[in-house]
Amino acid sequence: MNRFLAVILSLVSLSSYAQDQAYPVKPIRLLVGYAPGGATDIVARSIAIKLQESLGQPVVVENRAGASSNIASEFVARSAPDGYTLLLGTIANATNMTAFKGLGYDTMRDFVHITQFMTAPSVLTIHPSVPAKNLKELIAVAKQNPGKIAFSSSGNGGSPHLAGELLKMRANIDMIHVPYKGAAPAIADLLGGQVQMSFQTALSAIPHLKSGKLNVIAVASKKRMGTLPNVPTMAEAGLPDFEVSSWNGLFAPAKTPSHIVAALYNASIKALQSQDIKDKMEAQGAEPVGNSPEEFKSFVKAEIDKWEQVIVKSGAKMD
Repeated sequence: MNRFLAVILSLVSLSSYAQDQAYPVKPIRLLVGYAPGGATDIVARSIAIKLQESLGQPVVVENRAGASSNIASEFVARSAPDGYTLLLGTIANATNMTAFKGLGYDTMRDFVHITQFMTAPSVLTIHPSVPAKNLKELIAVAKQNPGKIAFSSSGNGGSPHLAGELLKMRANIDMIHVPYKGAAPAIADLLGGQVQMSFQTALSAIPHLKSGKLNVIAVASKKRMGTLPNVPTMAEAGLPDFEVSSWNGLFAPAKTPSHIVAALYNASIKALQSQDIKDKMEAQGAEPVGNSPEEFKSFVKAEIDKWEQVIVKSGAKMD
């Protein structure tokens, strides 16, 4: 009888082990810390379809907006590390580490960093009334008019805001930050001349550049953008090591088993290599990345360290 019981327990154990290894066996939730319809949500839904095709289970995007994505991030950080609750992390998961006290999660400690999905470099644009054709001339104008150049952003703590603060620090200039409730009003006042400059995504900037309503100074990326091949990088324009991009990538709770991480990584890379995903990202002024978990983790750590210096030194306030 004891031998029979031992055999049964052994079979149950093997069955449980096999089930654990056979990932996934049920739907996967992909949490997004922003409202439906935004750039992050669009990426999430596009990638989710591809992940579903590769993994053979539904990948359901769930929007939990609020607190600069902290609500969704904390929920995933505290979820079971079984691969069924994932997070589309963003630059906010780097900046929030410094900006918020008593944060309910740690971006480095509480997540497995699977891969970076995309990067969307910021583009420095100015109103035509500003007498500057390049970055050096813009800096000179700002130094001649301290506190009179205003830059708009989509809100406190976002990448357009922090890009402006970084420019102030690196160029040693005094400018005024004007936050808005979203990108649309920030661009509207730039077009109207109420503010003089702004860091934007290429998607937002290109229509106004083509119409001549805005001038583009530089892109804040390592290399020139395919959609703006004649626009220099910030480094080429005179400020080395100046990189600011909106980005996102796939996070899972810490202690997620390695075979699950591998399955998610492989499915993600396959998705990012598909032509329709590349086309959709290019249409948003973004580029697919698809780095390794180790590379993505190092990238996130570098982003945390970089923005910590900017936030602390500038005293930037977050929404």
